[in-house]
Amino acid sequence: MGKKKENEMSSAMEIDDGSDQILPRFSMNVLQLMKTSQAQHGLRRGDYDRYRRYCSARLRRLYKSLKFTHGRGKYTRRAILESTVTDVRFLHVVFYMAERAWSHAMEKRQLPDGPNARQRIYLLGRLRKAVKWATVFSSLCSVKADSRTSLEAEAYSSYMKGTMLFEQDQNWETALACFKNARAVYEELGKYGDLENQVLCRERVEELEPSVRYCQIKIGKSNLQTSELLQIGEMEGPALDLFKAKIEAAMEEARSQQAASLTEFNWLGYRFPVSNPKSRVSILKAQELEKDLQGPTAESLPAEKKLTIFDKLFTAYNDARNTIRSDLVSAGNAESVKDDLNGLDKAVGAVLGQRTIERNQLLVKIAKSKLNRKRDDKNEKVTKPEELVRLYDLLLQNVADLSDLISSGRDRKPEEIAFEEECQRKSLAFRAERCFYLGKSYSLAGKRVEAYALYCCARSLAEDAVSKFQSIANKDEGTIQELKTLSRECRANSCIEHATGIMEEEKAPENLSKKISTISLNDTATKAEEYLLDKLDVYESAVGDANTKMAPNIERFPPAFQSIPRNPIVLDLAYNCIEFPVLEERMKKGRGGFMSRFFR
Repeated sequence: MGKKKENEMSSAMEIDDGSDQILPRFSMNVLQLMKTSQAQHGLRRGDYDRYRRYCSARLRRLYKSLKFTHGRGKYTRRAILESTVTDVRFLHVVFYMAERAWSHAMEKRQLPDGPNARQRIYLLGRLRKAVKWATVFSSLCSVKADSRTSLEAEAYSSYMKGTMLFEQDQNWETALACFKNARAVYEELGKYGDLENQVLCRERVEELEPSVRYCQIKIGKSNLQTSELLQIGEMEGPALDLFKAKIEAAMEEARSQQAASLTEFNWLGYRFPVSNPKSRVSILKAQELEKDLQGPTAESLPAEKKLTIFDKLFTAYNDARNTIRSDLVSAGNAESVKDDLNGLDKAVGAVLGQRTIERNQLLVKIAKSKLNRKRDDKNEKVTKPEELVRLYDLLLQNVADLSDLISSGRDRKPEEIAFEEECQRKSLAFRAERCFYLGKSYSLAGKRVEAYALYCCARSLAEDAVSKFQSIANKDEGTIQELKTLSRECRANSCIEHATGIMEEEKAPENLSKKISTISLNDTATKAEEYLLDKLDVYESAVGDANTKMAPNIERFPPAFQSIPRNPIVLDLAYNCIEFPVLEERMKKGRGGFMSRFFR
């Protein structure tokens, strides 16, 4: 009995020792790992297919390094349990399983025409798989990882659940609670740790904010409009791709409803019927983008944002024109329908030409701001006058095309005639600007006479343009002031070129006499031209200034001839005078038979 009691006490002690043993706690920066993996493997450009392939390759490497393969031949999955997690890499396996399923779902979401019914079912299945693995990841981290890793894993799992509900368009209260939970965790974690981690957490909070607002709108707890949500979601990031897709779908639905009321397209006094729903939606989308460019907040928009809006606007109008031309092909012999479609195509093309001119004018404004800027940064590109000349060539071509399109009709209204006259005034102003910057390019090349003539021509064109702009009733004061400023600059630059040309002409004999005085008949007195290979020990440029057209002195080309030694020519003159001895006596005489006589 005593021995049995002693054994029970020892076993009890072993159990106590095992329960008091401190288990290892793994540490894993989940948010940083996710952001780094996504940024370095395709999601910086929205390539979900590449990121999914990276997750698969990463999982293969993890399985191999952990020796956690699933057998050869028949595949049997080995479950990852709490007892299995003896290394932090097991947590990485579960994490990348969730990431792979999520990226596969987002890849289907980013299809050009959107997922169809079958693809949507597959998409939701992959999101459920991502939620499953994220939940497993959170539960394992709560047991095997430290408190910070457990919190990040919980926020990651909440985000995955919210994403699935967001895509399903149901249970908005649960989705809102998931997004809020994730946002609260990242807000709290952003108060601690190093600076990089704080920045990542703040960025994550900003990425989650539009989804929270959208869920609140769906529930009815917010009065934000869809346009305000678009402004909130202007930032970039993989977490916002699904939100942007939802907003775009909502905008398309709203445009489809508004397009029912858009029955006519007004342009220069004409009213063209719009019967095709696709044309209505495209025109309505373009008109909304025009409001962003011409509204009260247009001045505060940066130039890059305006260029992006212009690109979207051109896409919308081109889609409308493609639909109109498809309707023209299918119209058959209905002349009235074809006339309406031709007029609508002309009107949309004219509006597209106007917006093209506005975009090119914006490019000119950006180029002018960089014209006189000094290059402080190596990556900053300074505008040359030739680039502005090219932009004004484009503007002149745009105005000519638009004018040809307006004047193509037979019976024109007064609005069309006034519009064509406006195109002529713009063309004259653009010619003056082009002539001015062409003179600048000649001035930088040192051609004073050509630059002076171009400045005078630009001044004359600018004064003509000012007189034409002042002759109309609705005067464009901004354009008139720009042309007056251009005229003053042309006068100032022409005076500078005139004075510089006279100074160079006065100094020409002096410079010539200096050059002649250095000429000597003695070749040794002339200074030899030095090349780069002759002065490698001296830090001196052999290329010359970038503004001058001097040939680089690197090496002489073609190289000069050099004398080289060669083998001597030997003439054996005594060969014919030598008498060689006769050696026939020393030769062996063979004894042949009867038949050898015939083979001699």
